[in-house]
Amino acid sequence: MFREQCMQGYREVGGGIRIKVLTYEQTTMLVEFRMAAGAGLPGHAHPHEQSGYLVSGHIELTIGDEVFDVHPGDAWTISGDVPHQARVIEDSVAIEVFSPLREDFLD
Repeated sequence: MFREQCMQGYREVGGGIRIKVLTYEQTTMLVEFRMAAGAGLPGHAHPHEQSGYLVSGHIELTIGDEVFDVHPGDAWTISGDVPHQARVIEDSVAIEVFSPLREDFLD
């Protein structure tokens, strides 16, 4: 699958956070997160492994019991079923890979 960049196709998932599935196949999915300052992703866990990269902005990411001050260029991996949450300090853009793909993110 190949997709060209465009500013359409974002879906509001709540509280100033929008996502866009960039591409996916049978076992992996690439997703862009656009997050407004002051937004937060409440604590949650899912069976998917998740790796991310902060493109721009500033977030505070909690993975399990550890808290990370995340800046552009920083990256993370969250094992499946590990609780995590985020607090958005500045408008931010992150790119994340999920495996297996998240059916709940598909239209």
